[in-house]
Amino acid sequence: MAALVRHLIALLLVSMALAAGAATATPEQTASQLLDRLEAGDMAAAEAMFTPDMAKAAPAASLQALWQSLGALRSRGPARVVEQQGMQVVQQPLQFANGAINATIAVDAQGRVAGLFLQPAAAAPAPPPPPPAAASYAERELQIVAGKGPLPATLALPNGAGPFRAVVLVHGSGPQDRNETIGANRPFLDVARGLAAQGIAVLRYEKRTRARPQDFSGDFSMDDETTDDAVAAVAVLANTPGIDPRHIYVMGHSQGGMLAPRIAARSGKVAGLVLWSAPARSLLTLLPEQNRYLFSQDGSISTDEQAALDRLDAQIAAARGTAPVAAKDLPLGQPASYWRAFDAVDPVADAKAFKRPILLLQGGRDFQVVEADWKRWQQGLPKGPRTRVQFYPALNHLGIAGEGAGSLQEYSVPGTVSTALIGDVAAWIKEQA
Repeated sequence: MAALVRHLIALLLVSMALAAGAATATPEQTASQLLDRLEAGDMAAAEAMFTPDMAKAAPAASLQALWQSLGALRSRGPARVVEQQGMQVVQQPLQFANGAINATIAVDAQGRVAGLFLQPAAAAPAPPPPPPAAASYAERELQIVAGKGPLPATLALPNGAGPFRAVVLVHGSGPQDRNETIGANRPFLDVARGLAAQGIAVLRYEKRTRARPQDFSGDFSMDDETTDDAVAAVAVLANTPGIDPRHIYVMGHSQGGMLAPRIAARSGKVAGLVLWSAPARSLLTLLPEQNRYLFSQDGSISTDEQAALDRLDAQIAAARGTAPVAAKDLPLGQPASYWRAFDAVDPVADAKAFKRPILLLQGGRDFQVVEADWKRWQQGLPKGPRTRVQFYPALNHLGIAGEGAGSLQEYSVPGTVSTALIGDVAAWIKEQA
């Protein structure tokens, strides 16, 4: 499915412009008609259903190449409609000869197709097994009360009276669950149970964008998405019986690591930070690098892929400007408030201002956070015993060992977070005075 994944990344073509007027068909009917035309091979008729922006972004030839790469359409699952930023969005599972696909079709107020996103459907992960019967810890459910509503959480608590040192796990980008399920892997589950088995309590929770997507409409920032809930999670731990409130640590993964110093500054209760695969540069700088890397894995960048990179560059320029701009014209459809606030964050400066211990973890096969970030962290973090850096040549962005160049495809291969990485975190936390 490697070529398919590359095509799907290139065709994340969502236009969220809202037009006045009333649609003459329901969103489900519009989506069904579009699929009928695509299945019949009538790409011109399908393109005629698009908004002008969508037609420009997804010409018939590109649409045909993508659709043919999926094989024959064998069945359609039930459609459901949700509202996102004023658009009616139809979500529908499709079964093709080459695999299962989740289709997302945005329909504007005039009944035109304003966005089409076809994504390989990951099999629903089985519930994680309970801790082993002989485990030296237990898990119990909690809630993080913050923002517009509570978030479900799990506390892994070592057996005994405590008080125990404790960690809050903070997710990377996207609507993550409490285990940070990515493909076939659950890195937060591995870390939580691995640390708990070594006598350290761990709190993990559902990210707000997953548990309560209804909380995000109009303008919002990374604080609404991540920072505020992590601060609340620290407060929950500090008031939990059996936890040592003097030793609460934040372990942020990827985007969560980038924001960990900000979380600590706002909390005032954080004893130390673990920055795991954390970007040291702006996300708007990393996005084109990551896409170019993925597109070039077959040795070349196609005309369509280059066009996608050019569109991304234009979106980034708009995000970094000061003029009003619609979310549809910005990366990932996020509002200007999100990107402009995030672009102002300097994680290295924030970490330098944090006067308590920091542990930095980086994998050598990470294609999302790369050597330029690693060097910037090393150059910017204060030297001395307060800062420790750990580099793992064989690990990818998820802390899982592998060989060769990192890729999206390896995230679909089951693995576990390195026991060496987990052991280093446990040892470092226990060392802190």
